[in-house]
Order: sequence, then C-alpha cells, then structure tokens
Amino acid sequence: MTSATSGHPADRVGVAAVGGMAIDVHGLTKRFGKKTAVNGIDIAVPEGQVWGFLGPNGSGKTTTIRLLCGLLSADGGDGTCLGYDFRTQAEEIKRETGYMTQKFSFWEDLSIRENLNFVASVYGLPKRRKLIDATLEKLGLQDRQHQLAGELSGGWKQRMALAACTLHSPRLLLLDEPTAGVDPKARRDFWNEIHKLSGEGITVLVSTHYMDEAERCDRIVFINVGNIVARGSVHDIIAQSGLITFTIEGDNARTLADKLHGLPGVVFVAFFGAVLHVSGYDRALLEAALAPYRSDPTLKISETTPSLEDVFIQLQQQNGEGNA
Repeated sequence: MTSATSGHPADRVGVAAVGGMAIDVHGLTKRFGKKTAVNGIDIAVPEGQVWGFLGPNGSGKTTTIRLLCGLLSADGGDGTCLGYDFRTQAEEIKRETGYMTQKFSFWEDLSIRENLNFVASVYGLPKRRKLIDATLEKLGLQDRQHQLAGELSGGWKQRMALAACTLHSPRLLLLDEPTAGVDPKARRDFWNEIHKLSGEGITVLVSTHYMDEAERCDRIVFINVGNIVARGSVHDIIAQSGLITFTIEGDNARTLADKLHGLPGVVFVAFFGAVLHVSGYDRALLEAALAPYRSDPTLKISETTPSLEDVFIQLQQQNGEGNA
C-alpha cells in the first residue's frame, strides 16, 4: 500500500509531464491545540481530474479541503493551488475555486434565482442575468428558479448549490460529502454533472463515504487520523492491499460471523447484503478457518476479488478509526 511519502514523488513527476498540476502541496500540516488534524501530507492533483477523499469521520478530509482553498491557515507545508502559493495567496485561490460544504449553506428564504444573483454579485460577475439564465438551463433548474431554496428536496438543493459553486467558472471544485442524504437517482445525476465539468477542464476534489462514488474518481486518497494511508486508482489500491477475500452464501451464513471472527488469519468478517465476506492476508490460514464449513451443502464458499469496501474496512482497522 502506498504511504504518505513512499511512491508519491514519482506520482508528481509522472503526471507533471502530462499536464499542469491543479494542486501540488507537500508537508501539509494543521493542528488544533494538541491534536494534529492533518499530519504532513503530500497532495499532487493534475488539472482536469476527479479525485476522491475517503476516510472515517474525524480523519482530516474536511480540514484538508479547507486548507487547500484558504479557509484555514496551515501550520506547516508549502506548495501551490492553481499556481498560487496556498499559504500566502489564499484570496486568489478562493476567487478561482468553488467550494460545496457538507451542509446546505445558502439562503432558504430566497429563491434559486435570487440565491444565484446574490452569489454573482459577491463575485462581481458581469452580465449576471444572462449568466444565471445559462447556469439554470445547464443544470435543469429553469422550471424551479422561483422556488424558495428552503422548499427544495435534498437533490434539488444539491443541484442549486452546484450551480452557485460553478457560477464564477472556477478552475477547481472542492466538494465536501456533497451527496449525503440524497436519493440514488440524484446522486447519479450529480456525478454525471461532475464528469461533465471535469471534461471541461475543471479539477474536482470530493470527499465521500460512498464506495460507488469513489469508484467514479480517477484516483482515490484514503486519509485516516490526519495521514494518507493509501492512494491510487481503485484497481491499484485493491491490488496493493494484498487482501484475500472469500464469500459465504447460504441460509446459515449469518451464524458463521461470530464463529469466524478472531480465528487465526481472519482479519475481518463483514456482511454485504446477504453475503458474508471473510478477509485476511494468509491464504493457508483463511483456508483452514473455512475448512470446517466447506462440507455444508447449504453453504457456498468461493474466493472473490476484494471490493473497495473490503479494503476500506481493512484500512480502518489497520490504521485506527478517526473520531467523529
């Protein structure tokens, strides 16, 4: 598994040869009192890519995002964001960045159009009416433009927030768990819009707890207790984990979880729907743990490629789970 320091300089050299870097920061550090929220991490994100931040609550994802866009001051580190020094040119970065917070942060007693008009005036954007009309049409908000934001469902609030965050044509989009609490269709539609923006050259950094969303990203960064503990494509992260996973299906599968938990070689046992996943690193020990159950005709035991969620659980257990 790639660590916060090993392999990353090679990442930086490799991608820099292809295109420019939207973010190129090293040693990023932030402390709150005695707690180190972000612990000297390196991030190098090529322009136009979509990167996903994964990690438990309290892992440092939101703090990292706020450091990169200048909402928090770093205690250590150097580098650039959008070509600006992220420590001394925060105002320049903010002008070219769209930031979508976890919580809906617009005015609920204003309509969609009124919210967008206010945001456009804050940025001093010219030809506001024409710009807002185009943005409403682009995100399918024309028919709801006079509806109060507070009356919108979660999915429509999310879409309005994305419109507001992209109104000023940012080069970088930072999304902090943007799809929490919205239905699957709204999540899918939202991600379609994200990839359209990426296709237009906008760089996107998104934190999420959803594995299917992480799999839509070009690369994933797993942060835990302020440290980067894994990074790469989904395929690379799964392959580098070294994890071996078996599945158990059948009516009696649920009764095996407690029996298998803690056996030699069994790193974790978890249910995914009606299927029990049993994972570890030592094939011989895993086989020995499963052997007593292979003769049960009601059970189907087979090896499978570990899922990203398998690796996610393993990394949490291996590195400790952050505090909420």
